[in-house]
Amino acid sequence: MRICTPVVAGWFTGDGDGFRLLGTRCSACAAVFFPREDAHCRNPGCSGGALQEVPLSRRGRIWSYTDSRYRPPSPYVTDPELPWEPYTLTAVELESERIVVLGQAVPGVTVADLAVGMEVEVVPGVLYEDAETIWTTWNWRPTGVTK
Repeated sequence: MRICTPVVAGWFTGDGDGFRLLGTRCSACAAVFFPREDAHCRNPGCSGGALQEVPLSRRGRIWSYTDSRYRPPSPYVTDPELPWEPYTLTAVELESERIVVLGQAVPGVTVADLAVGMEVEVVPGVLYEDAETIWTTWNWRPTGVTK
């Protein structure tokens, strides 16, 4: 049996409808960060406060998007024996936090399926699988799509 392991520990949690990205919020200025910040507030105008883990909005709107048509160099993990499968990258402005989070679209969604301003939701995804491990991540899926 293979083990599901997050690509980056502490950046997301849950399954299905309970899946959420995890950020941090500064108690002094209420700035929200993703990727999470655990050392100090990154807001230059803030004197600093405690950083608290917060689940981020599940939905947002596409701010920008593109596709990756070439095999990235290391440390990106791919099997050079298999043909390269392009994937779609999306930059999504989260509904409540108003921060932009980058991630891959769900497999099968291409740039032809997307538009700036389109509503998307974060869902669990798989970045890579090997004999022992399923490396999990997040993907963006247009709302109303169930694949």
